[in-house]
Amino acid sequence: MKSDKLANKKITQSTQLYLDIAEIKNDTVILRDGSLRAALLVSSVNFALKSEDEQNALVGAYVNFLNSVEFPLQIVVQSRKLDIDGYLRRLDSAKKDLTNELLKRQIIDYQAFIKEMVELGDIMSKKFFVIISYSPVEDKKRGFFTRLGAVLTPGKVIRLDEEKFGKYRHSLNQRVENVVMHLSGMGLTSVRLDTQSLIELYYNVYNPDVSANQRLSDVGDLRVEQ
Repeated sequence: MKSDKLANKKITQSTQLYLDIAEIKNDTVILRDGSLRAALLVSSVNFALKSEDEQNALVGAYVNFLNSVEFPLQIVVQSRKLDIDGYLRRLDSAKKDLTNELLKRQIIDYQAFIKEMVELGDIMSKKFFVIISYSPVEDKKRGFFTRLGAVLTPGKVIRLDEEKFGKYRHSLNQRVENVVMHLSGMGLTSVRLDTQSLIELYYNVYNPDVSANQRLSDVGDLRVEQ
């Protein structure tokens, strides 16, 4: 009886109430405290394979990068078990178009080898992110009472005033450009995550098991009830 009551009970609260994220739009994450976040997907470099001079140059560039940063940022390394399903599907598609039985047999053996290698070796893929933040409270040009009001009612500042959101996002974008420039100086390529990529990133973080089997729909196909 208790289970029946729970099953028929209407859900009145969303799980979003328990998340720090208030909204994701315009390639920007808006947190519940009114601050903004942008995420960069950054390439990696094999430091061990560099010569001593190249290593020293990289370390120097990294030190200069850290010294130039006057705002909070976060470096995140995300490890996930290597997903080879897409690669195996492409091999299946290529196999169907072959008329040579020997080549088909070789592809089948290669697929079996890849599957076994990933399962036995537990191979992980790594992604590197730089998270750049901006908070209206940091703006020294604004008056004390204006900044105090942003602290007391942070969510309303962003949601109710699109003009201010545009200004805050402009400040965030300037920080993003600054970080991209310094990363490029270290020989690293960086790409800012768009709205769809940000949603997928947080979806995978909060649902690691579900996301492996259930892909997220395109953001344009999602409908959110107000």
